[in-house]
Amino acid sequence: MKLEIKHVKKAYKDKIAVNDFSMELNAGECVGLIGPNGAGKSTLLKMITDMIKPDEGEVLLNGNKIAQMKREIGYLPQYPNFYHWMTARETLAFMGQLSGLQKEEFIHSIPEILAKVGLREVGNSKVGTFSGGMKQRLGIAQALLHKPALIVMDEPVSALDPIGRREVVNLIRDIKQDTTIILSTHILSDAEEICERFVMISNGIKIEDTTIAELLARSNKNKLSLHCTAKDLKWIDVAKKLPYVREIEVTGHRLDIEVENIQTDKNRVLENALAHEVDIVKFEIHTDTLEEIFLQLVVK
Repeated sequence: MKLEIKHVKKAYKDKIAVNDFSMELNAGECVGLIGPNGAGKSTLLKMITDMIKPDEGEVLLNGNKIAQMKREIGYLPQYPNFYHWMTARETLAFMGQLSGLQKEEFIHSIPEILAKVGLREVGNSKVGTFSGGMKQRLGIAQALLHKPALIVMDEPVSALDPIGRREVVNLIRDIKQDTTIILSTHILSDAEEICERFVMISNGIKIEDTTIAELLARSNKNKLSLHCTAKDLKWIDVAKKLPYVREIEVTGHRLDIEVENIQTDKNRVLENALAHEVDIVKFEIHTDTLEEIFLQLVVK
């Protein structure tokens, strides 16, 4: 399976939602499309699923135009919409018919899919009684029903409470072992947990396509993080004068200390703090989070 997005552009009146966007996705990958609200994520995913047509460029799946390959794609919208009076089983049967599946194809697979998403015990319960997390898992079930090669998920956890988010994140981690996934999100901690590769988009333009390891390696600035008590913040003036300290950023009781060489200078900083009887609560090599890196790239 290979998805190719080639120089796609989509505009609505005077606003360009996606501009000259290209990327490739290969079988077995789980890619996070991350960006702020309004960045163009949903528009791009709708072009990938052929729900809307690009003004320019094209989307190919296995070398074929995406319109000819929709049978190979499963789609989970941000807000799955089901008939509340239907049961989970009836919903999947209805969705199977809409997808053009033969009855014998989906009738036998429904119990298996419900078990996969953790809804086997409530298969005969009405969807109107489901929590947000359960509805989202049912949405994933309908996306998996026809055994697609690619699953596209638009903000799968953004509307959920912490418990529902954890349920869905765990489920996505399970199904990505067998299925290629592209998902959009602005909840970066979830993307960091689920995805191996990240494509960052801002104002409709791709600004990064990389892995978390590459991002962290690139953003390493020889920084230490030292947490101390309020009475010891006066040590900052001493630390700033150390010849191997480049810069100190203060956030509350946390000091982010940039040094010349992380390997040799971390011990010297620690020794100096102890010599001045600084009450150290926490001391570690500072590693940027995905959120911090994203803000550096996107918020200018």
